[in-house]
This record gives sequence, C-alpha cells and structure tokens, in this order.
Amino acid sequence: MGLEMKDKITRRNFIKASLGTALSLSLPHMGLSDLFAQTLREKEIIPDLAVVTDGDAALMTRQAIELLGGMRRFVSKGDVVVVKPNIGWDRSPEQAADTNPQVVAEVVKLCLESGAKKVKVFDRSCNTANRCYEHSGIKKAASDAGAEVSYVVDAGFSKMKLPQGEVLKQWPLYKPALEADILINVPIAKNHGLTYLTMGIKNLMGIMGGDRGKIHWSIDDKLADLANFVRPQLTILDAYRILVKNGPQGGSLKDVRMKKTIIAGTQIATVDAYGATLFGMKPAGLKHIVKSSKLGLGEIDLSKVNIKKVSLG
Repeated sequence: MGLEMKDKITRRNFIKASLGTALSLSLPHMGLSDLFAQTLREKEIIPDLAVVTDGDAALMTRQAIELLGGMRRFVSKGDVVVVKPNIGWDRSPEQAADTNPQVVAEVVKLCLESGAKKVKVFDRSCNTANRCYEHSGIKKAASDAGAEVSYVVDAGFSKMKLPQGEVLKQWPLYKPALEADILINVPIAKNHGLTYLTMGIKNLMGIMGGDRGKIHWSIDDKLADLANFVRPQLTILDAYRILVKNGPQGGSLKDVRMKKTIIAGTQIATVDAYGATLFGMKPAGLKHIVKSSKLGLGEIDLSKVNIKKVSLG
C-alpha cells in the first residue's frame, strides 16, 4: 500500500443530477486514504502539521507537501483539482492581501506532476476581478504553471443545503469547487477587522455566492458550518508575508511582516491554530477556530499536535 492511495469518493458523487438541486448529503469525513494516513501519523511517519521556514516561497511550499507524504497522497492520475487561493483584492504580492503567487504556482505544479488532468484556480474577488487577478500576480503565475485560471461567474452558483449546519443551513456555493475531485485551500495569513484573523477557514468564503454581508451576523458559527460542509482535503497557509494591521485589504507596506513560513495540513482548524501563533495570538481566543475544532475539523491545542518543522535557512 503506497502513499498515493486515496479515497476515490468525490464531491461529484454527492451532487444531485438536476441543475440547481441542493446537496442533500454532507461530504465524507474519512475515507481509506485518511485512515491510512492516520495510521502513519500514529507511527509518526507523517506529521499532523508541516511547518517550513526561512526559504524561497515555492521551495518551502514543495517541502511542506513532501513532509505530509507528497502531493500523490492527495492527487491521483486523472483528477480534476481546484486550487483556491485568496484573490480578493487589487493589491501587489508585497502588500500581502492576496496569496503569494509563487505558492499558488508551486501547488499547481505539484498537482500536475502527480497526474492531475486539470487544475482550476479561481476566487470570488471583492475588488474588480480582473484587476485582482492581474495585480496579485496569481493569474500569470498559475497560468504559466499550467492551471486553468477563471473568474467566478454567477451561473456557477447553486443553492446548497448544509445538513449539519447549526446556524448556516443553506447558501449558494460555487459548483466547480464542490464538483472537483480534490479541493486544495491556499489562503494567506492576515489581519481581519471582524474575525481578528483570516486564514484557511475564512478563505472558504471565496466559494460563497449571494450577499456575503449577511454572513457577518454570527460569523464565527457560520464560518465553522461552511468549513464543516466543504472540508478541503488539504490546506496550505501562505505566511511568507503576513498582514498584521488594516486587513483584509491592507495597502500599506508598514502593515506587512516577513515571516517566510508555509504551514500545511489536512485539518483546517489545526492549520489556522498554528497560523494564529504567528500573530502572537492564542487559537482558543478565536471563536471561528474554536467552533471549527468542536465540529471535528482539527485539534487546536498545539501541544497535542504532531508538528514537523524544517528550516531552509
């Protein structure tokens, strides 16, 4: 049995055939590949969390995935993969409002090297989409790496029921993200005025349609419900640069700190928990992370997490 073994049950199996029909089942929580990886984690062969520091953004990204068992643990030949970065803002990479384009490109390359048939990259931007895609550098970097880069379009959204949602019961979600064989979440770590930080969990708002302003009421519970429904197979947190003030849009280089860190893991709450420490914050003080952990999205007591740290410096 090799690390490339994976559960072939995909989101596509859970989408009803008729257009616009709500998803009636929650996504599987654990498949064969998860069980196999859990066995390896128990033997401390694969860590729960990979943290790579002090290197080039692309090289750190590749190293972090290798520490988790390699991209073939997640992606098999013929898979359609969605790589979901943050492309929300009309900002340059140096302003740290969008995911580092080198990180996005490297994830795309790793997926294609692992046999992916197609890698799609998109996000629902907050500023004008074409300016966000261009100015962030993500459109060119991802396209050059072999990805199919597209803008999010209204026709792609379908109202979905969230059967296990405690507060968020239904919402229009982007079908291409749900229908993909593999969803890889690639957020950037930054300050946010409402949730204090935005990382992996909040980055999933980029596949939400409708009036996202309505999410702001009980936002922590709703973000946790969304993450519990979507459950990306892999989260790679870009903390090469982090935005410590005036997020999520930023704009001033005075608010940016160089951390040269990439964090990767299969449990989104665990990834975000470690990301919080880069800001000097405790995961237990961030309600959406706490709630997500309670829903089974990862351990946030980092003393209980098997973390593998590697410095490339």
